[in-house]
Amino acid sequence: MSKAKIFGLLSVAVVIIGVFLPWITVESKHLVFTGVSTAGSHFGEPGKLSITVGVLTAVLFLLPGKVAGRFNLFMAAFLAAWSFRNFLIFSRCEMGECPDRGWGLYLCLIGALAAFVCVLFSNGENNKEQKHEQQQL
Repeated sequence: MSKAKIFGLLSVAVVIIGVFLPWITVESKHLVFTGVSTAGSHFGEPGKLSITVGVLTAVLFLLPGKVAGRFNLFMAAFLAAWSFRNFLIFSRCEMGECPDRGWGLYLCLIGALAAFVCVLFSNGENNKEQKHEQQQL
């Protein structure tokens, strides 16, 4: 397994861990929101989709072949876009009150972007690894 795939799996794990950490804190209402616990707001639970897409991305990192690599490119791009969307929605100021951003929000965004970059670097390596294995046979 290549270093890009290993780092990609670690990046997906960072996204999943970041979902359970505090994303924002609203001081005036004494509320702390995570990706899966947004009681008292209309944010929904975007962390559940992040976990689902992250697990699919991790599974696709483990599968060989061009089709899995191409589908993984789509899944990792979707994960990065979804994390960026969550970052924008959760960290915006409303009615003059700006929430305090937590570490979980940053971890999800950085982990998703890192997973996307790892997919870009691992797609070309699938062909090199397959050719090397064929030459050894």
